[in-house]
Amino acid sequence: MAFQTPRSIEEMLLAIHKRDYLMPAIQREFVWGTEQIVKLVDSLMRGYPVGSFLLWQVEPATAQSYTFYEFLTNYHERDNPYADKATVVSGSGATAVLDGQQRLTSLNIALYGSFAEKKKYSWWNSADAFPTKRLYLNLTEKPKDEELGLKYDLRFLTDKEAAPEQDAEDKWFKVGDVLNLPNAGPAMMKELEQRRIGGSSEPFQRLYDLYEAVRVLKPMNYFLVSDQDPDKVLEIFVRVNSGGTTLSYSDLLLSMATNQWQGLDAREEVRSLVSDLNANAGRQFSFSKDVVLKTALSIAGVDVRFKVSNFTQVNMTKVEQAWPQIKGALLRAATLLQQFGYNERNLTADSVIMPIAHYLHLREATDSYLDSSADATDRLALQQWVTRSLIKRGIWGSGLDTTLTRIRDVLTANGTGPFPVAEVESAMAAVGKGLSFTPAEVDELLNLKYAGQRTFSVLSVLYPGLDLGKKFHEDHIFPKSRFTRKRLEAAGVPSDKVEAYTETVNLLPNLQLLAGTANIEKQDVLPADWIGSDTVFPTEEKRQGYLRENDLDGLPLDLANYLDFYEQRKARVRERLVKALGGSPAAAEIDE
Repeated sequence: MAFQTPRSIEEMLLAIHKRDYLMPAIQREFVWGTEQIVKLVDSLMRGYPVGSFLLWQVEPATAQSYTFYEFLTNYHERDNPYADKATVVSGSGATAVLDGQQRLTSLNIALYGSFAEKKKYSWWNSADAFPTKRLYLNLTEKPKDEELGLKYDLRFLTDKEAAPEQDAEDKWFKVGDVLNLPNAGPAMMKELEQRRIGGSSEPFQRLYDLYEAVRVLKPMNYFLVSDQDPDKVLEIFVRVNSGGTTLSYSDLLLSMATNQWQGLDAREEVRSLVSDLNANAGRQFSFSKDVVLKTALSIAGVDVRFKVSNFTQVNMTKVEQAWPQIKGALLRAATLLQQFGYNERNLTADSVIMPIAHYLHLREATDSYLDSSADATDRLALQQWVTRSLIKRGIWGSGLDTTLTRIRDVLTANGTGPFPVAEVESAMAAVGKGLSFTPAEVDELLNLKYAGQRTFSVLSVLYPGLDLGKKFHEDHIFPKSRFTRKRLEAAGVPSDKVEAYTETVNLLPNLQLLAGTANIEKQDVLPADWIGSDTVFPTEEKRQGYLRENDLDGLPLDLANYLDFYEQRKARVRERLVKALGGSPAAAEIDE
């Protein structure tokens, strides 16, 4: 390993764009966020060292045995999160980046590319959920947020956000445009003049600092490895990647599988499957490659723990051979979860998909299992087990590998029979993961709030007859919009009871699951008025059925008797929960 002459950022990025530098398949995906990129550029502009880089000189004969990737330029969280596979011409070698790819990719995005991540609360499939942003430098002002410890105001902005108002100074300079400046003197003065910026030396200094950091200084120190022994190179790779954003064992597994699989490209297969799972049946999930890989180990009959000793050639061969079955089982499991009413917002533990997939694999289930009447009873038993495991705290947390292994052993012993609920729950209880509920736990569920993590699961247990594969909303029986002090007092509610009203409106006893269309139509209409509508319920039979199924007996006509209704429905909901989850109704009442 030899130290090489330092290079400038401009020189290193030029090598990337000439494809002189590539990433070996053992590298993890790009994982840095905008804040990390900003801090890196700020450090470089301040003249701080940013660490050394490690490159691997791959000879032509060796290069043909490995998979390489290009560097990511325009990151898009949904549409372009991964680097493209590189083509190494036969007879050519490659220079692979063993350490520093996160920093180099970040600089490439900062100077040549863009970053598009999902806006908070936006839907994954929304057209404007991923605004394209580029890195800009504020030429006229210091950072406002001093807690970040930045000297320069660097931000990822859309071009519209960075555009100046009419006749105002154009203060946001796109960082990548520094590569177009012909010099660090007159060209900068002209740039500032065109932007209507003057009267201070600070804008010039900021632009000069950027120019120096990118084009003049040579902070990129790197070492070159020439050894062609893949085992030694892998050892070096693991060692140097022990810092920064930690290399998880799933990253390592995927990296090793990529080189050890013979017929398939592990990285491409896992990427594709994760993408398919997360867009399954139109319901967006957020499964990770960790879930996919651990499920793969389970179905392949390998130790599910992410330990280096499990990543042998023999085990990776088992995983590759079982891959078509693994893929099919996971996709069907995701479809089942969608049919159970789950999506990225209410599936509180992604790990629950693993035993579902393993069970479907053992049954050799085909797509017909998902909707056949012959399997309806089994699907219901599986759904109830899944839902109860998501309601109970701590099931899919610590000790996950032990829990998964115990469940796998029970499923394997059961063979192709129905889902063995009792046996699975017994095995879970043996490792402290029992699914029984104490009266105190049942009472806790009654205080779950609207849009809470477990609220959907509890509501689905209360009303098991709903076809949750269709779009259902959590709905306030008495609309929340009516529960302002002004509206409550106008409706005749005494002032001393207003607080009790507002404290309970978002709690479980005032919630139900309602079909999406019906929920939109209902809006803020009082429940008695909505239920009494002949348009909504054309027959008395349908009206009474709805009241009965949703524990709405004694529904008051107005808000005056809301608290009495709330307490009555709370008692009925408790009875349903005790029946569905286990426990003693009497004990629950005493506990209250």
